Amino acid sequence: MEHWDLRSLDVEPRKPTILHSARGEARSIAINLPAGEELQEHEVHERAYLVVVDGSVEVTDGGESVAGEAGFAAVFDPHERHTVRATSDARLLLVLAPWPGDGHPGARD
Repeated sequence: MEHWDLRSLDVEPRKPTILHSARGEARSIAINLPAGEELQEHEVHERAYLVVVDGSVEVTDGGESVAGEAGFAAVFDPHERHTVRATSDARLLLVLAPWPGDGHPGARD
């Protein structure tokens, strides 16, 4: 078993840390996002699960915007465009599954 304390894990701002990655399964990533900064509009090939561990964020998906604090979770379909902005210093857990998703440059055809 691998395990982490996401609240005390040393993750540098703007430098996501891959916690675990298993081809064909999932990739887990810890993110430290300082207040006012954002993961600019983007999409991934995988289904993306976002969990706010600490702090608060605003998530925008198309025209809809939702605010969330510690305990907030969201899921995005593959290729769904979204933005995540920290409204206070935020610690996030991002899980991508399956890893890598169809069409990902590292995926096998």
